[in-house]
Amino acid sequence: MNVMKMDVSGLIGEIKAKQAISAADVMTLRKEIWPDGNISSDEADLLFQINDLGSDPSEEWLEFFVAAITEYVVNQAAPKGYVSDDNARWLMEKVDHDGTIESAAELELLVRTMEKATGTPEVLQDYVLKQIEDAVLTGKGPTRDGGSLQPGSISDSEVGILRRICYAPGSDGPGRISRSEADMLFRIKDATLSSENGKNWQTLFVQLVGNYLMAYGEYDMLCRAEATRLENFMDDTKPSVRRFFGRMKDSDVGGTFKNVFSSDIFGKKNAECGHINAVEQARKLTIVENSWLHGKIQADQNLDPLESALLDFIADGLAETGH
Repeated sequence: MNVMKMDVSGLIGEIKAKQAISAADVMTLRKEIWPDGNISSDEADLLFQINDLGSDPSEEWLEFFVAAITEYVVNQAAPKGYVSDDNARWLMEKVDHDGTIESAAELELLVRTMEKATGTPEVLQDYVLKQIEDAVLTGKGPTRDGGSLQPGSISDSEVGILRRICYAPGSDGPGRISRSEADMLFRIKDATLSSENGKNWQTLFVQLVGNYLMAYGEYDMLCRAEATRLENFMDDTKPSVRRFFGRMKDSDVGGTFKNVFSSDIFGKKNAECGHINAVEQARKLTIVENSWLHGKIQADQNLDPLESALLDFIADGLAETGH
C-alpha cells in the first residue's frame, strides 16, 4: 500500500530554500516516515526527491537515506533479502544520470544494497561495477575526489569499494569472484599500469583474480525464484514438525534430504576428507582457466608487475597442495 505517513511538503520547502538537509530534518523524517521500519514506494520516491535538494547533505542524512532505501529495495518485497528485477531497475533509474552516478550517497547506496542482499540481479551487479571502472578510466564520478584524481589511476578509496562490491553476498555469492569481475579487474589493471595507484591495489588485484582462478566455494546461493518457492513452502508447513519433515522427504530435490539423514555427513572423517579434496581440486587451474589467464597475460606480450605477483600467488597455492 503506497500511502505516506505524513505530509512533508512544508519540510521539503524548507530544505529547498536552504539547500541543505540538517540533522534535525533527518530526525523529523526518521520519526514520521520510518517509525516502523517499513518504507512505501511513495516514501522511497520522496526520499530520493529530498536527496536531490540538498547540495551539502549531513552525515545523518546520508546514513538515513542509504539505510532506508536499502531496506526498501532488499526487504520490502518477498522473499526478503533478494532484490527483485523491478526494484533493481527502479534503483538504477533513480541513481542514473546519463549512464553515471554523481553523488557519494548514491554510490554508497548501491554498494550497501549489494552487501545487505542475499542475491541481486546480474544487471545490477554489472551496473555497480561499471561505475567504478568508468570512474577510474574517465576520471569522472563520485569516487574521483572532486576531480582531483587523474584518469587512469585507482585510489585507495576505490580499491576499498571494489573489495566491498566483489566480496558482497549480493554479488556472485559470499567470497566468490566471477569471470566478469576478473575481466573487469584486468581492464582496470591495464589502464592504470603507468600511474601511481593506491597502495593496496596490487594486493586486491592478486587476491580477487586468484580467488576466481583457485577458490573453492561449497555454498550455492539460491536464486530468487527458488527462495520464493522455499519461503512459500515453509509458510505452508507451520502446524506440524512431523508434517514438515514428511513433506521435505516427499519433495526431496536432488536427494538432499536423503543424503543428509542417511549419510555420515555429520562429523565423519570421509566427509572432512571429501571437503579437503574438493578444495585441493579447486586450486588446480582447469584448461579453461589456464587458457583465460594465458590470453590475459599474452594480450600485450609483456609480463607486468601485477601479473607477475599473480603468477607467484598461484604457484604458492599449487605448491601447498603438492602440484
